[in-house]
Amino acid sequence: MSDDQNNETDELNADPEATATDDYAAAPLKNLAEGSPEGNGDNTRVKDEQDINLDVILDVPITISVEIGRTQVPIRDLLRYSQGSVIELDRLVSEPLDVLVNNTLIAHGEVVVVDDQFGIRLTDVISPSERVKKLK
Repeated sequence: MSDDQNNETDELNADPEATATDDYAAAPLKNLAEGSPEGNGDNTRVKDEQDINLDVILDVPITISVEIGRTQVPIRDLLRYSQGSVIELDRLVSEPLDVLVNNTLIAHGEVVVVDDQFGIRLTDVISPSERVKKLK
């Protein structure tokens, strides 16, 4: 073997960490369960569902609407409506109203009057698991 071939073999068999540190260095692995090294040194545990901070979403606006009923009519009938027209809905007077949050049914209720304004008293709240089933 020539001297050049010996030098190449020596370079290939050399400690890879020794040569790698000359070009670049890998960042040390961080244990995510421990606090950051910049912190106060206290170990913090990984947040689970009970530790979620809801303050982040408390100011997000949502739309709450109350539906008293629905109907489908042809455009011909819609164009004939004028002031005083009555539109028949698919719900009886004794049936509860639907309470929707961002167009998702979350409860049923009944109309109440509070200080000369309409309100709704919730009579039945849909469970989260039932709401998820309706989304599928």
